Amino acid sequence: MASALFSFILLPLLTLHLLTLTQAKTTQCRTSCGQIPINYPFGIDDGCGSPYYRHILVCSDSGQLELRTPSGRYPVLNVSYTDPHILIHDPFLWNCQDGNNFRPPRPFSLDASTHFRLSPQNDYLFFNCSADDVIMESKPMFCERFPEQCDSTCDTSSYLCRQLPGCSSALHGSSCCSYYPKGSESLRMMLKHCATYTSVYWRNLGVTPAYNQVPEYGIRVDFDIPVTTRCLWCQDGTKGGGTCGFDTQTQDFLCLCEKGNVTTYCKDQSGQHSRAAVVAGSVTAVSVAGVFVGGAVWYLKKLRAKAPVTHGVQTNDNRLF
Repeated sequence: MASALFSFILLPLLTLHLLTLTQAKTTQCRTSCGQIPINYPFGIDDGCGSPYYRHILVCSDSGQLELRTPSGRYPVLNVSYTDPHILIHDPFLWNCQDGNNFRPPRPFSLDASTHFRLSPQNDYLFFNCSADDVIMESKPMFCERFPEQCDSTCDTSSYLCRQLPGCSSALHGSSCCSYYPKGSESLRMMLKHCATYTSVYWRNLGVTPAYNQVPEYGIRVDFDIPVTTRCLWCQDGTKGGGTCGFDTQTQDFLCLCEKGNVTTYCKDQSGQHSRAAVVAGSVTAVSVAGVFVGGAVWYLKKLRAKAPVTHGVQTNDNRLF
C-alpha cells in the first residue's frame, strides 16, 4: 500500500520534470545542420521559420540536411540566402562513374504548391534517346543561353554534351542531347524514350563575366523569402533579437525569445503569448493536468483490482517529372 502510494505521488512529479526539461530545450531553434546554416525562412524544428516551409527540411541523426519532396528525401549540398536557392544531390541521376551503365532513374518531383521552383540555371541532359520518338537535332549556339527563343528539340550539339563536367569522354559513343523542359508532361515523356538523364546547374563564381559560371552536377531549387514587418521587428537586435517562428496549432506568427514567445518582439511585454505550447515538444497546462488525472485513475483502479487483468498526394499536377 505504501509503495503504491509512493508511486502515485512520484510518477506525476517525474513526468512533470521531464516535460519541463523538454519545453526548455525545444523552444530554441537550431541554427545549423552539419555545416549548413539554418536561417529564416527555414526551420528544422517545428514552429521555427516560416510556416510556408514547414516539415520540408529535415536534419538526420547523422547531421545531414535533407529536402523532402513527393518523390523522396534528397541530401542538401548548400543553401544560399543572398541568392535564395538550395542545391540538392539526386543519387538516382547519371554521374561520371556510371559511364555507359545507364541506371533506371527515379523521377524527381517538386510540389508546385510550395514556394519552391526549379531554377532556370538547370540544364538537363538525356542519354540514348529513341530517334523515332524524340526529335534530336543540332541547334545554334545562342539557344544555350536563350532557350525560350528556340524550338523544343533536344540539342545534340550542346556544349554540356560535348564537355560533360568532370568526364568529357565518359559516354564512349552513347548519344546525348540537352533539353530545357517547358512542362512537366514533356519531361515525363522524355524519360519514357530515353535511357536516363542528369541535371547540371551553373554555379556562380562571383567574378566578372564572361567566365563567371561553371557547370556542376546537381539540382538547383529556388525559393522565396517571405518578408514581413513583424519578422523584421522580431529579428531587430534593438528590440530583443528574437527568432521568427509560428504557432504550430494556428500557424500564426510568433517571435521566439529566450524568456518566452510573443506576437510582436521580445522587448514588447504587451505582446506576451498566453499559451505555453508553440513549438513541438512544449507543455500546456492541460497536458500537465492530464498527467495527474491519469495517475489518479490508475491508482484507484489498482486499489479496486481483485485479480490481475490482461488485455488481450500526389497528383500529376504537382509533379516535376
